[in-house]
Amino acid sequence: MGEGPFLKRREDQNGIMHWLRNLLCGLLIGAGAILPGVSGGVLAVVFDIYRPFMEVLTHPRRAIPRYWRWFLPLALGWCVGFLGLAKGISACLAWSEAATTWLFIGLIVGTVPALFREAGKEGRGTAAWVSLAVCAGGVFASLIYVGRIAEVSVTPDFWWYNFCGVLWGMGVVIPGMTTSSVMMALGLYQPMLEGLARLDLVVLSACLPGLALSVALLARAVSWLFRRCYAVAFHGILGMVLASTAAIVPTAYQGGGEVLLSAVCCAGGFGLAFFLERLDRRGQV
Repeated sequence: MGEGPFLKRREDQNGIMHWLRNLLCGLLIGAGAILPGVSGGVLAVVFDIYRPFMEVLTHPRRAIPRYWRWFLPLALGWCVGFLGLAKGISACLAWSEAATTWLFIGLIVGTVPALFREAGKEGRGTAAWVSLAVCAGGVFASLIYVGRIAEVSVTPDFWWYNFCGVLWGMGVVIPGMTTSSVMMALGLYQPMLEGLARLDLVVLSACLPGLALSVALLARAVSWLFRRCYAVAFHGILGMVLASTAAIVPTAYQGGGEVLLSAVCCAGGFGLAFFLERLDRRGQV
């Protein structure tokens, strides 16, 4: 008879841990969406949130009753990460872009083994390995070209901010698409980030509808691809994750101090990934 209250208390503790885990994951996904070179979709895959998220978008009547407890903290965390941390991330990038980027690299690298296991749970045929190689090569080449070779710039206005929203939506639905790098290449990233930091109504009214429209239009196509050929699709995503991570590795540092700081941030990101995985396991006990 004494086990009842104990089990109830443990269940409540696991529920709180899982809620906090999802809140932190949502915050990091929102922050990752605006960090140059990092894909919010990649982080959603990394934290094992991507598939439930896509299911909610494509089959809301069936999925919302099943996952609504997940998405309340996720949505709250995403809003804080995307809107509330824009100013903080801008300050961190100004302080040390290399160290800030290495923090997210460590976060992603810490979860690659789990992603690899997830990708292979339905087998690894030749088509899956080809998908991984093609997606990795294509994404890496595209990011290097946009970020380091092309020199294109535009004048920010309402329609360009709407275009930024569409890009961010694509980054959410298509893991590995690091849309902030594209914005930086076009000269849109800094004014967009500053607009989000001060909650500029022009920027918000332009980018948020574009983001929602992009997600809504692409969600069903991506979900159909997962249903028809899971191994090929997930290995392609794994290739995008690896390529987008390799493409953002900083190559310029301001002395040995920044190199050391970057190493500490990378280790911290790796440790955070490990902590999130432990929270997830406790929530599933």
